[in-house]
This record gives sequence, C-alpha cells and structure tokens, in this order.
Amino acid sequence: MLSYPMSTGRNFDEVLRVVDSLQLTARRQVATPVNWRPGNDVIILPSVSEDEARQRFPGGWKAPKPYLRIVPQPE
Repeated sequence: MLSYPMSTGRNFDEVLRVVDSLQLTARRQVATPVNWRPGNDVIILPSVSEDEARQRFPGGWKAPKPYLRIVPQPE
C-alpha cells in the first residue's frame, strides 16, 4: 500500500517502479536497493541459502559483506 497526503502529487513512474520491484522479488527472490530502476543490480534475499543461490545465480555474485550478495537483475 502506498499512502500519500492529499496535498502531495503522485508520481506514476514511482508507482510502476514499486510494482516492478514487488514482482521481481516474488518471482526471483531478490530485493531491490534504494533508487533501483529495472535493469540495475539487485540483492539476493538473506533467506536464500548459499547452495540455493549457487543454483539460482550460477554466474556468481559480488559480496562486499557476507550478508550482502549483489547480482545483475535476472530476466
């Protein structure tokens, strides 16, 4: 749910970005970072085990922190 005060304008591009992010998270078990746009890198959810991540993302990932696994957005 998005909630805006009546005095605030709506940004339809932001609503579409949110929908894209939610669909991507549901389908691919990734999270989208702040200011994410479709096509940008995403983060593998912490709930995805290392073994499952290797299966889902065979190309590997960047891990600047053990809990932060960054991959290109899956198609």
